[in-house]
Amino acid sequence: MSDDDILEMERLSKAEDSEDTDMLGMIEEEVVYPEEFLPTYEIIKEGSTVIKAQLAEFNDKPDSLFFNDGVRRIDFILVYEDEDKKEFEKRHVYQRRKRRREYFEASLMKMGIELEATRSVIDEKLMFVKVHMPWNVLCTYAEVLHIKLPIQPNDLSSRPSPWRHFSHITKYFYPNKNVIRKESEFFTAPFEKDRLEYFYMKDENAYYILSRAPYEIHGSVKKFGITKLLDGDVYEAAYPLHDCRFNVKSKEDGCPNERFLLYEEWAHPKSFYKMQPLDLIRKYYGEKIGIYFAWLGFYTIMLTLAAVVGLACFIYGYKTQDTSTWSKEVCDPQIGGQIVMCPQCDRECKYWRLNSTCEASKKLCIFDNFGTLVFAVFMSVWVTLFLEFWKRYQAELEYEWDTVEFLEQEQPSRPEYEAKCIYERKNPVTGVKEKVPYTKCGRCVRVSVGIGTVLFWILLIVASIVAITVYRLAAFFAFSARLRAQDLKLEPLKEYVTPQMATSVTASLISFVVIMILNTLYERVAIWITDFELPRTKTDYENSLTLKMFLFQFVNYYSSCFYIAFAKGKAVGYPGEPVYLLGKYRNEECDPGGCLIELTTQLSIIMGGKAIWNNIQEVLLPWVKNLIFRYCKRVASEKVIPRWEQDYELQPVSKLGLFYEYLEMVIQFGFVTLFVASFPLAPVLALVNNLFEIRVDAWKITTQFRRIMPEKAQDIGAWQPILQGVAILAVATNAMIIAFTSDLIPRLVYYWSFSVYPYGDHATNTMEGYINSSLSVFNISDFTNNSRPANTPYNITTCRYRDFRYPPGHPKKYEYNMYYWHVNAAKMAFIIVVEHIVYFTKFILSYVIPDVPYVVKEKMKREKYLTQVLLHETNLKLVTKRMKPDNEETLKHTEETVSKQEMDLDF
Repeated sequence: MSDDDILEMERLSKAEDSEDTDMLGMIEEEVVYPEEFLPTYEIIKEGSTVIKAQLAEFNDKPDSLFFNDGVRRIDFILVYEDEDKKEFEKRHVYQRRKRRREYFEASLMKMGIELEATRSVIDEKLMFVKVHMPWNVLCTYAEVLHIKLPIQPNDLSSRPSPWRHFSHITKYFYPNKNVIRKESEFFTAPFEKDRLEYFYMKDENAYYILSRAPYEIHGSVKKFGITKLLDGDVYEAAYPLHDCRFNVKSKEDGCPNERFLLYEEWAHPKSFYKMQPLDLIRKYYGEKIGIYFAWLGFYTIMLTLAAVVGLACFIYGYKTQDTSTWSKEVCDPQIGGQIVMCPQCDRECKYWRLNSTCEASKKLCIFDNFGTLVFAVFMSVWVTLFLEFWKRYQAELEYEWDTVEFLEQEQPSRPEYEAKCIYERKNPVTGVKEKVPYTKCGRCVRVSVGIGTVLFWILLIVASIVAITVYRLAAFFAFSARLRAQDLKLEPLKEYVTPQMATSVTASLISFVVIMILNTLYERVAIWITDFELPRTKTDYENSLTLKMFLFQFVNYYSSCFYIAFAKGKAVGYPGEPVYLLGKYRNEECDPGGCLIELTTQLSIIMGGKAIWNNIQEVLLPWVKNLIFRYCKRVASEKVIPRWEQDYELQPVSKLGLFYEYLEMVIQFGFVTLFVASFPLAPVLALVNNLFEIRVDAWKITTQFRRIMPEKAQDIGAWQPILQGVAILAVATNAMIIAFTSDLIPRLVYYWSFSVYPYGDHATNTMEGYINSSLSVFNISDFTNNSRPANTPYNITTCRYRDFRYPPGHPKKYEYNMYYWHVNAAKMAFIIVVEHIVYFTKFILSYVIPDVPYVVKEKMKREKYLTQVLLHETNLKLVTKRMKPDNEETLKHTEETVSKQEMDLDF
C-alpha cells in the first residue's frame, strides 16, 4: 500500500494552514457535526485507510446512464483534474486538494454511496466520478427530507374542461398526447420506511448528501459540502445527467428520452404556438423550474387580453388624431402659425412658432385621449384579475405537484449556514437546543449593514438621476441654440427633430447605459450582502436577495420615468422669473403638447433596449461559449464521447438559478402596469417579448446548459408580494399620470367650464379656443438681463408660454389665474375618485374570487383522510403483531383447561 492510500490527518501549523487556505481561496470555519443531519454518517478515524472510488474504463456506450455493470444508475457526476498530471511547481497546493477530495469521496462511500471513476476520452487530465444512490440510502433520506410519495391512485373525478367541445381545434395547440402522455394522478403522503409497502417509490437526487458530506477534519473542526469544494477548485463541476441528446433519441433500453421530448414539443421554434408540457417540465427539472414556466405562461396568456384592449386604444387614437380640435389649432397657420412662443432657455434660445410642433401634437393625440383613461382603469382591474387567478392556478399546481405542505421546517438548512453554527439556542417550536451562527445582537448588526448598503446604492442612483437631469438641461440649451439655426438637409426629419425630442432620445439612451452599468455593479454587492446576512434556508436566501435586488432595480429602471411623469416641467416658473437647478441650469419645460410623449419615448427605448440586451445575453452568449469550448476541447479524430462528458461541455447553471428570469419579467410587469396610461402599446410589446422569452428560456436550458438540479418550490416566493405591491402602486401612478402628465383634465375643465359663459365666449361646450386659453401671455420687456434672448425680432412685443397666469397689465400680473385653481381642484378630485373606485373594485374582486378552487379543497381533504387511514391501519397492524405472541399463549392455556374439564366430566 502506498503512502497516498493512507489518509494524512496531521494538524497543520496555523501559518501553513492560513497560507494554503489563502492560495485556495477558502475560509477556515467551525461547523456543526454532520451526524446531526446525515443519519448514515460514520466518522473516518485519523490515519485510517481511505476507500477510493473504483476506476473503470469507458465502455464505448455514448448514451449510457449506468455504471459499467449496466445495473446501477448514475445519479450525479463529479468532475476534477487529476493532480498527478499537474505541474511539479504547484504540486503542494494540488496535494491538499487531493487529500480533501479523497476524504470527501471516502465519506460518501462510508455513508453507503457507490462511486465509479472514469478518465476523460478527450482530456486525460479530467476524471469523472459517477455517483449512485442505493435503494436503502434513498429510503433513509426520503424519510429525512419528508418527501411525499404516492400512496393510492386519485379516485376523484376531475372537472371536465370548458374547452372540450372545441377539442378538434384546441388539440393542435397542445403537445402531442401520443408523445407526451398525461401523468397519472395519485394521493400522496410523507414517506416512512416502516410503511414502505404502501408507497409507490421513485428515485430522488443525491445533492442533499453531497452538500453535507465532510472533506476535512481538524480535531473538532469539520469542513463539508460540495459547494465549498467547487469554490476551492477541488472539483471542476458537479451536475446530474441529461437522459439523452436534445435532438437525437437515445438507443439505450429503458431511456425515457425526456430531454428529446421537451425539445421537440416545447423548446423547438416550430412549437411556439403550443401550450407548455408543465408536468414533464416539472418531472425533468423539478418544481422550481416548473412553477416559473407555469407563471410565465399564465402571465403571457393574461397579457393577450391586455394587448388586444391596448391595441384597440392605440388604433382609436391613431384614427382620431386628425379630428382633434386642439391639434388642428396647433397646426393651423392662422392660429398656431400666429402664436409666437417664448424661448425655453436663456439668451441662446430663439422665439419660435407654435405650429412647428404640429407633427408632435398629432402623435401626442394617439396616446393622450379618452381611450387612454378607459385603458388605464381597465389595466387596474386586469392586474387584480391576473393576481387572483394566478393564486387559484398556483393552488392547483401546489396540489398536483405535492407542495401544499412544503413548510420551512421541512427545508434543510443551507450548508453555508450550517458551517457557521457555533452558538446554541432553544428552538421556540420544538423546545430542543440547536446551533445557530449568530446571536440576536449579531443578527441585528448583519441586517443593519445590509440595509445601510442598500440605501447607499439607492442614493447613488438618485445622484445619477440628478446628473442625467443636468445633462438634459445642458443638452436642451445646446440643441435649442444650434438645431433651429441649422437648415437640415433631410426635410422629412425636420418636423420631428425638435430640441425637446433630441434631448429626450439622447437622455433616454444615456439613462439606459447608466442603468445597465449600475445593475452589473450592484448585483455583486447585493450577493455579498445576502451572503453576509447568512439566511438559514435557500428560500430565505432567495427572498432576501430578491427584495434587495428589486428595490435597487425599481429605483434604477423607473426613476427616469417618474422624473418625466411627475417632476419635469412642474416647477419652471415663467419667462421673467425662471427656476434654476443648482443656481445655474434653468429647469427644462414640457413641450406645449405636454410631457406625455416624452414619457412614451422613454418607456419604448428602455423596454425595447432591455429586451434586445437580455436576448443577446440569454441566447447568443451561451451559444458562443459552448461553440468555443467544443472547438478548443475536441480532438481531430472522431471519438465516442460518453453522456457525462457531453454534458460537461455545456454551460454550468448559475448559482442564482431563475432569479434573473423572474427579475426580468417583474421589471417588465412594472412597465406594463405602472406607466400604461402613457403607452397603451406596452402590453403588446410585452406579449411579443414573452412569446419569444418562453421558447428562448426553454431552448437555453434544454440545449445549452447542464441539467438543472431539481428543487422543490411551493410558489414564486418573494415575487408574489412584490407583484401585489406593484399592482397597488400602479393605480396611483396611472391616476397621477392622467392628472398631472397628460392634458386630459385641463381639456375637460375647459370644455365643461371655460369654453362657455361666464368664462368663455362660446354658446355651447366646445374645444375651440383651448390652445389660446392654455397659453399665458408674457411681455418681452419683462425679461431679465440674464434670460433675455440675444436676438429679438423687431415686430414682437409679447410671447406665449405654457401656464395659467394673468397677462401683463392685470393687477395680479403673472400670478395664477382662476383657470389654474379649477384645473388643480379637478386633478385632485379625479385622483381621489378614480383611486377609490378602482381600489374598491380590486377589493371586491379579491374577496369574491377564492384563492383555492373548491375542487382542490375537496382533493386535499380526501388525501388527508387517506393519510389518516393509512397511519391508523399501519399502527393497528403493529399493535396486533406485538399482541400476537400473548394471544397464542392465552389460547393454549384455555385449550388445556377446557380439555382437563372435559376429562373430569368423563370420569
